[in-house]
Amino acid sequence: MFVFMIIYLLLVLIRPQDYPALVDVIGLPLQPIALVVAALFWLLSTRKSFAAPQYLLLACFLVVLMFSKVFNGWNGGAIVQWSKFAPVLLAFVVLSNAVNTRQRIVTAMAIFALCAGVLALHGIEQSQTGMGWTGVGLSQETRIQYVGIFNDPNDLGLLFVMCLPMALYLSGRGGLLGLRRVFWLAVAAVLIYGIYLTDSRGTLLALVVLLGVYVWHRRGAFTAAVMGVAAMAVMMVLPSRLQEMEVSEASAQGRVESWYEGLHMFISSPIFGIGADGYSDLNHLTAHNSFVLVLAETGIVGFTIWLAFVGYCFRMVLAVLRQGDGFASAELVAAEAGPGDIAVSHAEPMEHEWMEHEWLEDKAIALTLLLSLSGFFAAAFFLSRSYLVILYLLAALVVGHYVAMQARYPALPRFSLGQDVLRWPLWALAGVVGLYVMVKVLLALI
Repeated sequence: MFVFMIIYLLLVLIRPQDYPALVDVIGLPLQPIALVVAALFWLLSTRKSFAAPQYLLLACFLVVLMFSKVFNGWNGGAIVQWSKFAPVLLAFVVLSNAVNTRQRIVTAMAIFALCAGVLALHGIEQSQTGMGWTGVGLSQETRIQYVGIFNDPNDLGLLFVMCLPMALYLSGRGGLLGLRRVFWLAVAAVLIYGIYLTDSRGTLLALVVLLGVYVWHRRGAFTAAVMGVAAMAVMMVLPSRLQEMEVSEASAQGRVESWYEGLHMFISSPIFGIGADGYSDLNHLTAHNSFVLVLAETGIVGFTIWLAFVGYCFRMVLAVLRQGDGFASAELVAAEAGPGDIAVSHAEPMEHEWMEHEWLEDKAIALTLLLSLSGFFAAAFFLSRSYLVILYLLAALVVGHYVAMQARYPALPRFSLGQDVLRWPLWALAGVVGLYVMVKVLLALI
């Protein structure tokens, strides 16, 4: 199962099946085949797990996507949505079950980072020669792009900023006389240069968010704010489209107006929305905001479910990071103490040391995934990428890591939809109000 999911990841990220010169040569749908084979192995496995609320939420979201088309008068649209999003759901389920050990999580992150590095090298070749090895040239004559789902420079930048924390984490693992560290630092450098070459303002802002979240975790909110302002000042000096960023600028103004139209679509059909993939039918621009897109197309029902799915991913990694460094030793002591016994450890000091080392490794991975999530959503706030498979593959890594950690550390919080029956509707309503106020303020500044 895991081997075929790695093959699936390679096909999703490198995408040789989308190279113009290979489209007619390959002939077979390699990506669906790899996913189906991995799913068959998963079905035969005895270690299936659904021990996270995201499984039910994503299945419900698929149902809402389908029903949103029926609700808006097109029954056949339900089949279209099934064919588009069911593979995404399947990929999430299989990958989250496949990465059931720390080594597999690390391997999956290495695949993400390495593939992103390959795409960045393709972009560097594009910037130097005007054409990459795929046969695809520059976008707008200045911005790098790739093929398939990464044929937009913004999408390419989103992948780079999501994978950058993974490359940096891998560079800290050492080994091979330091060569491993040098290799992954080189990959990280290539990704940063790739982000610059995409000339994507949203991605550059996401890079600042990454820095802010990391500094916040290490040094606190005040230091993070200061560092964030300093980073923005440096980026504004660099020759890029970020220097043109203001509300009245044509591209930014168009996005704000599109957000406004999206909110009116929601108001016109607040329960199940205007129907999945219906945004561009009613507006000449797409939403350019993943949150507005879900809200407009699936209404408050779909928005609540999707927000809960995303929210649980953040809550899982934060639940790990909130625990102190001595958490693993405390777990070991508690496990040794019987009912009514005084919690005194009889374990050898080496066992405590080993447990602490394991715990710190798990925390480092959780921080990496938090940074990747933060980078993705910072960039996706300016893009319509609510249904992009990359998001759900990243979520699968989060779920797989947290479920595996719960098995090792039973005291970690267990999340349940039953406990949060009011939390997510209230957060969804707060999100709607927040989006509305933000858009009204931005429109007033135009």
